[in-house]
Amino acid sequence: MNIRDKRGFTLVELLIVMVIIGMLAALVYPRLTSKVSKGKQSAAKAQIALLGQALDQFKLETGRYPTTSEGLNALAVNPGITNWDGPYLKKAVPNDPWGRPYHYESPGSHGDYDLFTYGADGTAGGEDENQDIGSWE
Repeated sequence: MNIRDKRGFTLVELLIVMVIIGMLAALVYPRLTSKVSKGKQSAAKAQIALLGQALDQFKLETGRYPTTSEGLNALAVNPGITNWDGPYLKKAVPNDPWGRPYHYESPGSHGDYDLFTYGADGTAGGEDENQDIGSWE
């Protein structure tokens, strides 16, 4: 029996296939990660909008927004306010898409309240996926 009669792949053929797969992965991966980061930014904007609606409902019933010290937890648990008729959220206050709590200040520097996240890097400023996202935008 001749060695060339055996069926199978040679090492060179396997290496060529692995190089091709590596090149395809190098082309696809950056595009995929940018979609994920844009999805997280969109999710943060949607969560901020929903939390803003809950804050507005809180103000309608109590006559004011929660203070900075009461924070967003005042939407879920009565902080001792007479006209509180919550909870104003169906679930617990969510973290931002990067797993950190949203920042809430009332009164805010952009309006009655500021509700924001610092983005992927968790620090003020930044661009792209590190861009801050706030209720005033």
